[in-house]
Amino acid sequence: MTDLENSLATIMEVFHKYAEKEGDKHKLKKSELKDLINEELTSLVGHVKDQATMDSLMESLDTDGDSECDFQEFMTFITMVTVCCHDFCEHHEDE
Repeated sequence: MTDLENSLATIMEVFHKYAEKEGDKHKLKKSELKDLINEELTSLVGHVKDQATMDSLMESLDTDGDSECDFQEFMTFITMVTVCCHDFCEHHEDE
C-alpha cells in the first residue's frame, strides 16, 4: 500500500480501536473521543482535561444530534486538525 493508503487505514483502525471500547462499535461516545484525543493526538492537541472543552467539541462534531461521534463526524475532526497543522507548518516555513 502507498503512504496515503496506509494513513487512511490507520485512521480507520484508530477510530474503531476506541469506538469498540463501549457500546456501539461504529460510534465514539464522548469518553471514547476524549481518550482517543488524549492518547493519540497529545503532540498536536495536548490533553483535554476541561469537561466544557470536551462538551463543546462533541457538540460541534455531533451533526446528527445523537450524542455520539460517528466515523463521518470523526473525519470532520481529523480534517480540522490536519488543516490546522498544515497551516501552522506553512506559516512557520515562511519565517
